[in-house]
Amino acid sequence: MSDHHATYHYVECPAALAALVERMARANRIALDTEADSLHSYYEKVCLIQLSFEGETFVVDPLAGMNLSPLLALLTTKPLLMHGADYDLRMMRSSFQFRPRGEVHDTQVAAQLLGIQEFGLAALARRVLGTTLTKSAQKADWSRRPLAPDLLAYAADDVRHLEPIAARLLDELRGLGRYEWYRASCERLVEASLRDRPRDPDEAWRIKGLRGLTRHQLAFVRELWLWREHEAQQADVPPFKVLGNAQLRDLALWASAHPSRPLGEGPRLPRNCTGRRLAALEKAIAHARHLPKDQWPELRKSPLAPRQRDHEREKRVDALMSEVASLAQRLGMAPSLLASRATLEAVVARQPRSPGEVLACRHLLPWQAELLMSTILKVLATAPPKE
Repeated sequence: MSDHHATYHYVECPAALAALVERMARANRIALDTEADSLHSYYEKVCLIQLSFEGETFVVDPLAGMNLSPLLALLTTKPLLMHGADYDLRMMRSSFQFRPRGEVHDTQVAAQLLGIQEFGLAALARRVLGTTLTKSAQKADWSRRPLAPDLLAYAADDVRHLEPIAARLLDELRGLGRYEWYRASCERLVEASLRDRPRDPDEAWRIKGLRGLTRHQLAFVRELWLWREHEAQQADVPPFKVLGNAQLRDLALWASAHPSRPLGEGPRLPRNCTGRRLAALEKAIAHARHLPKDQWPELRKSPLAPRQRDHEREKRVDALMSEVASLAQRLGMAPSLLASRATLEAVVARQPRSPGEVLACRHLLPWQAELLMSTILKVLATAPPKE
């Protein structure tokens, strides 16, 4: 097990991996973090797996050609300690089909339920341990090899301090009687991370800043987005490295307004837009120009047109939002932790009439339902009967 730095072990060969798995088998709980190449690749992947237990920290290199199956199989059985677990669990699942079976503890969730406003890992390390963590490598390309020792040390720091931070935060949660809230919240987070988020092909290309555009202009946006997506896949880079959203929108507007002008007279293109890529861009614009009107995208429909809105339902949601804000202030936490507006809209739509029906609303965790039950029943008491 090569030791590139005094405070972590870098695991990059089968012998070191086997030794790590043997030591992990005896661990009661393992701190876990990952580094991925989302800012540098279209096909993002886990590039490092950081583990810490029993006072030692390990940085495992998944790109070193090792068989990680024994490590991953053991990890699924262990209670895990993470910070901002949702992203890491999704990346572990997409890269390795990883699904935790043991408890997952998330120090970010713990901090939020304690009402801590700065709940990033560096802020918690400073608050709880008086330790300063550098975040200078957040945008590093973790897929490049070799990785400099300072990058490996940075990655190791993301798990090294989780155990003492968690111990302090969980003690505080127990002291406030919020530990069960925390466990339920972590369980829901894990469930959500295991669900797919299918991409709606008619929504995927609708970038920000399209409000007010015509169907004709949207046709150009869609064609340029499809061109950008293909180029990003071909080069295995994030789409923004091919063309930014603002540039894409500006180019679409110009192209739709100048049907006979050459592309060279339009907005300035990125330096990498030459040769085959430029030819493909010109083809995409030409395709948009010749698209018949019945194939232009539809304008995005508002969920509810003004005349269709149920004003009584909206009033009840507003009343609940106000009550949630007041309760959250008394508890010293963000209102969104009790219930988002979307959650309250779903609850109002169901019109629960009894404590049992409130508890049965799957949008609310049991502790949220119990806290909000009397308020929900009171606000909905004047609602019209269910149809």
